[in-house]
Amino acid sequence: MTPPRGLGPVLPAFDGVRRIAVLRGGGIGDLLFAVPALHALRAAYPAARITLLGTPLHAALLRDRPGPVAEVVTLPPHPENRPDPTPEFLARACPEPIDLGVQLHGGGAWSNPFVLALRPRYAVGPRTPDAAALTRELPFRYHQHEVLRALEVAGLAGAPPVLLQPEIAVTDADRAAADAVLGTPDGPVLAIHPGATDPRRCWPAERFAEVAVRFRAGGATVVLLGAESERALLTGIERAIGPGPRLRTLVGQPFRTVVGVLARSAVLLGNDSGLRHLAQAVGTPTVGIYWMVNVINAGPLGRYTDRILISFATRCPVCGADCTDETLPRCPHDDSLVAGIGVDAVRAEVESLLTMSRHSSGCAR
Repeated sequence: MTPPRGLGPVLPAFDGVRRIAVLRGGGIGDLLFAVPALHALRAAYPAARITLLGTPLHAALLRDRPGPVAEVVTLPPHPENRPDPTPEFLARACPEPIDLGVQLHGGGAWSNPFVLALRPRYAVGPRTPDAAALTRELPFRYHQHEVLRALEVAGLAGAPPVLLQPEIAVTDADRAAADAVLGTPDGPVLAIHPGATDPRRCWPAERFAEVAVRFRAGGATVVLLGAESERALLTGIERAIGPGPRLRTLVGQPFRTVVGVLARSAVLLGNDSGLRHLAQAVGTPTVGIYWMVNVINAGPLGRYTDRILISFATRCPVCGADCTDETLPRCPHDDSLVAGIGVDAVRAEVESLLTMSRHSSGCAR
């Protein structure tokens, strides 16, 4: 019998797996990169309970939401985002023995020992040459799409892909929360998220405002979305758009509201950010502004409903440092690497998707 194929070899499944612990820290985008692998593990081990070792953000998004994860155990805080598996954490994470530990967080320098501290019978994950050995390993190479890397790791555990892109269920509670803040707009909703974790990935705020003005004038309701830390950014864009109808600013909303608003939106325009990934995961067409290196690691795989504008800048606009070599220290400047992308190109992609939504209520996804 020919063995199944995934993105790499799908090795034989492990015997007797009843408890699976998956390590994936970081932001919302980082969690979503792991979602197809989580579905693959659920399909391969249907009787197993999957625990995600994640962050409070992950717990908030997945709470009361159908999916492959049974529970989220939040990682202990650490100033360098490299938590130590304290006895208290291990007691929470491992009230029962772990059969399979799955490391989906980087090359393993700290994350492989972290997973091994759970004392699983088997462990799989990426590994750099200096990281601790696991039962089955994937050589870590930085320039690989995060979703595909996670699926390749799942294959090492005997779990072939069942999804290629992240999917997040939209609940009735999400829809009700969106109705409470949106009401009944008389035109399409254009959601805009102008932030990103790395400011170098951010398109200039005034250009988001310019696009918003154009589509609000055409009858769209513009919804500015962002975290509490992005309040000043959103307020500035709101002022630049100017007073008038069909404009809402939603800052620091719970995930229930954010997911519902994204699901109600015809298009999400944003930088390479967790909210862009979340919009795609709930089935909303997206226009993303990307630096070329981030396309390799985090770009959407399709182009029918997920469009990207790519900046091919290679050097810091301030000091000229090479930004493409991950082995070099990061220069201290936060100036945008995507500022060269023009408004007209972005506007054309948004218009294309809005036109598609007007003419077809059944966009295939």
